[in-house]
Amino acid sequence: MSHLLNPRIVLLKDGTDTSQGKGQLLSNISACNAVVDIVKTTLGPRGMDKLIQVGEKVTISNDGATVISLLDIVHPAASTLVDIAKSQDEMVGDGTTSVVVLAGELLKNIKGFVEDGVHPQVIIKGFKTASSLALKKIDEIAVKVDKKDEKKFRNLLLRCAKTALNSKLIAKQKDFFGKMAVDAVMHLDSDIALDLNMVGIKKVPGGSTTDSFLVEGVAFKKTFSYAGFEQAPKLFKDPLICLLNVELELKSESSNAEIRIKDPAHYQSIVDAEWKIIYDKLKAIVASGAKIVLSKLPIGDLATQYFADRDIFCAGRVTAEDLDRVAKATGGTIQTSLNDLNKDVLGKCGRFEEKQVGSERFNVFTGCPETKTTTIVLRGGAEQFIAETERSLHDSLMVVKRTVEHASVVGGGGAIEMELSKHLRDYAQTVDTKQQLIIGAFARAFEVIPRQLADNAGFDATDVMNDLRTAHHQGNIWCGVDIDNEGVCDTMKTFVWEPAHNKRNAIAAACEAACMILSVDETIKNPKAGNIDDARRINPRG
Repeated sequence: MSHLLNPRIVLLKDGTDTSQGKGQLLSNISACNAVVDIVKTTLGPRGMDKLIQVGEKVTISNDGATVISLLDIVHPAASTLVDIAKSQDEMVGDGTTSVVVLAGELLKNIKGFVEDGVHPQVIIKGFKTASSLALKKIDEIAVKVDKKDEKKFRNLLLRCAKTALNSKLIAKQKDFFGKMAVDAVMHLDSDIALDLNMVGIKKVPGGSTTDSFLVEGVAFKKTFSYAGFEQAPKLFKDPLICLLNVELELKSESSNAEIRIKDPAHYQSIVDAEWKIIYDKLKAIVASGAKIVLSKLPIGDLATQYFADRDIFCAGRVTAEDLDRVAKATGGTIQTSLNDLNKDVLGKCGRFEEKQVGSERFNVFTGCPETKTTTIVLRGGAEQFIAETERSLHDSLMVVKRTVEHASVVGGGGAIEMELSKHLRDYAQTVDTKQQLIIGAFARAFEVIPRQLADNAGFDATDVMNDLRTAHHQGNIWCGVDIDNEGVCDTMKTFVWEPAHNKRNAIAAACEAACMILSVDETIKNPKAGNIDDARRINPRG
């Protein structure tokens, strides 16, 4: 009779995988640490690169966000680390490996407490308290620089840019690319929020890395063109620029089109009407005074020859991104019709020329009056090397952008992490509840950054950590790992600087990720539905 009194209740479909309780929480922590073990060796100036093959595409990188996003992570909890790496990359650009390593170390340090039965909410409360204290401490000790002193501020940006490039494949050219990154960002319009979309990066295989150059304006590769193109001039000073989203070529009719006529003589009038339409468009452009014509849509051989005969440069099939940058830079408006083409909608620039770069030809606009824009043309040998150079330069640009916006820096090389660790240890001694142990674990987690920097450089991490603890106990708050001389040094004096915003974002993101993983006590994996797509089941409205 007992089976009648306690009937079996089935809530989930057969085949559903459910895991819950302490075992599930420990499993999630172990999965996260497995991801951390992959990326932690990429940290710092002596970090190793990862070679990842997806299909036929091979990527060589030590950028944390790139590596972790290319990993095919299927564990639902471990995929949280992918999210925080992407968040750090979008918000700050640098520190993606640091944020993943820190989150993993936080979870590793409290794994013992979970095994001993400490409730996850107690741990989460302690983490949030420690994170808040760490962020306040960064605000207190961060070194602020006055933007009004242009020389000092530029030096600050250069040092931050070089620090970001220290751990990259192009570290030996950090002086060259650091200056390029600063010049690119400083050329933007600083009265509004700095928009890195106004910094175009173009890649041209061949040549040396140091053949890369910065264009203070807009540059893009020559588009497909017809024979008459070569007769057009390739250099203009103070030209008017016509930007179009209009097709300037005769198109064959669709297969099912038909025109019924009673008199064969009428056929010629139909053909003439078609030619008149395109000639009217071309005459309207010439009458506007434009010397450069750019269009998203094709410009045919008739139009190309027509413009060339009148000393007008034209380019069709320009990408939407490049045309938008030209429009913002020159003050022109992209036209979808030629009925009201006048000088008010035309753009202007100081100089236009077509330049040869390696095996490619580039259309270059400089002296753009409206919005400040820049284009970086990257050179290099292997395709993978140029791609990694682009990723490295992106990190440097983002760091310079954040430094311009916030104008405060902290010492790198693990110095700020050691100081925050000391600060939290001291605070933990004043707490008389379980929170003391949790805050202490958070403090120990910070030490993973300098320890991993030393490990990756081949140093004795134990000796380096002992020297760092001693230095910070004596009040040397900017003492960090000296990669060049195997020891410790004042990173402020050696110009290893990082934006304070970088560290604030990394600590907040790592803490949130750890708290999210700790708050999950059950994982449910539904079996794949027969004929229904996974995405459709998650979002039935499609």
